[in-house]
Amino acid sequence: MNKHAIFHLPDSAYAFALSENRLCLRLRAARGDIRECLIFYGDRANHRAKMAAVTMKLVASDRLFDYFEADFTVDISRICYYFWLSDGNEDVYYYSGELTLSPADDRNRYFQFPYIRREDIVSVPEWAKKTIIYQVFPDSFATGKRYISGKGSVRTAPCGAPCESRLGGALRGIIENLDYINDLGVNCIYLNPIFTAGSYHKYDTIDYFSIDPCFGTMEDFRELVASCHKMGIRVILDGVFNHCGWNFFAFRDVCEKGKASAYKDWFYRLEFPVDTENLNYAAFAYVRQMPKLNTGNPEVVEYLCNVGRFWIREAGIDGWRLDVANEVNHDFWRAFRRAVKAENPETFLIAEVWEDAEQWLYGDQFDSAMNYRFAEVCRAFFPKNGISVDEFDNRLGYMRMRYKSPVTKVQMNLLDSHDVPRFLHFCDRDIRRLKLAALFQMCWEGIPSILAGDEKGITGSTEEEYRQAMVWEDSPQSAELTAFYKKIITIRKDYIDEFAGGVKTVLKDNGKGIYAFSRYSNEREIIVVLNNSDNKQPVSIPCRTGNQEVTDLLNGTILSSKDGIIKLTLGPVSGAVLAGM
Repeated sequence: MNKHAIFHLPDSAYAFALSENRLCLRLRAARGDIRECLIFYGDRANHRAKMAAVTMKLVASDRLFDYFEADFTVDISRICYYFWLSDGNEDVYYYSGELTLSPADDRNRYFQFPYIRREDIVSVPEWAKKTIIYQVFPDSFATGKRYISGKGSVRTAPCGAPCESRLGGALRGIIENLDYINDLGVNCIYLNPIFTAGSYHKYDTIDYFSIDPCFGTMEDFRELVASCHKMGIRVILDGVFNHCGWNFFAFRDVCEKGKASAYKDWFYRLEFPVDTENLNYAAFAYVRQMPKLNTGNPEVVEYLCNVGRFWIREAGIDGWRLDVANEVNHDFWRAFRRAVKAENPETFLIAEVWEDAEQWLYGDQFDSAMNYRFAEVCRAFFPKNGISVDEFDNRLGYMRMRYKSPVTKVQMNLLDSHDVPRFLHFCDRDIRRLKLAALFQMCWEGIPSILAGDEKGITGSTEEEYRQAMVWEDSPQSAELTAFYKKIITIRKDYIDEFAGGVKTVLKDNGKGIYAFSRYSNEREIIVVLNNSDNKQPVSIPCRTGNQEVTDLLNGTILSSKDGIIKLTLGPVSGAVLAGM
């Protein structure tokens, strides 16, 4: 037995409560090493009570490790527990970092779950679990009905500062194309910044309480939110609280008054006199137009919390995507969460974190994060078979085990965003590979997020290209791609219970480039099969019952199983979604 690989950590993604009477415990071991794993648990305050046993299941693997998990109900709140592991030759007990040949005499030596505290249970808005996001970069989406001017403008903010646009997109354009968004089938819009700002991208905020004049008015935005809600579409705004623009009132004041400014402590590492040419203050990515806010200052905290509350109260937004979340102190996000959840407990909070984000996702700060790991794995697998099927599965397993399961189910899974080259660019414009990746995205665990234009075949590697104007006139290729997106979105919505349930690997075939996984809820199951090769491939899929009929939801083909095996043939770079299991 490889004892060096065995690992468990209480009060983490390895041990958490799902409710006041339900626990999830995980254990890591060397890949392929452990044959059997049990949890023994009992009342940590009543040493006379018997310990109960629960069998752990292998739920994921990565390149080095297997991950075992048990999700079980309890009738006690104070819990101690230990693990029994066997590799077939050796049996060991594991508790408090010790590997022994027998359980301890004292329950205080076991792993401890001191109390199931309802305040520490991860709780995400129920509506978020059924969400399909459509990300809109306002400047590049639409000026009017199926139209974008492609012409920028310069408007003046109330403070006199200039506000720029590049392509002429506006809130009115989004309103006039809500029928298109609704017909696509998505049920949530995430808008990149719309507040008054200097640059076309609007990440240099001037006024957090007003709509940028290039985009429209507060009345336009209220109409947009109300119209979305009538269609059953939620609205998420982009909040830029790590930094502001240099025409933000507080920064202008410190530039004018220096140390005499009432706002001198609102900014990070500020020196006097303020030198905007030579940058003697902290700024986002060293961009002098974006001074970093001091979110450790109680006045700044209160100001930004008021921003969060204001847009929920005054416009009825449903959530926030928070920019550069990993550069802002944790206490600020805790305060922000308390503020917006008090305004509306169903507010959904998404962090922009490009790396593993578990320290922001313990339930006290964010509900979800932009899952750039997901995008990286998909870029490595689908475009050019850069990694094997095994490695693809390994990376997915690692990703799933980083977070508590309620968080994993609402991770914002993206192929594209406004900050990266389009996925189709990595595919060398091969639409088949984008379609296969989008199918996987729509069926995998988490919330799928589509960047406006993906469904039209927009591509590009530079900022100007991947933020290009929306394509409103269809070509045969873009029409085909849009129809495909509609189909897979419909499949996800029609089978949302299964897609919100469990996930397990069904088949891995490196030689054929075949990967299959199941999504299941209670007694219902869907199997998704992906052929990531350039060849037609016969595939045999095991199913739970001996003889049955299943339907490929992508094309309506009915298949019959025999002796627990479903046989099908997949064309090059294609997939199937089998239902009726």
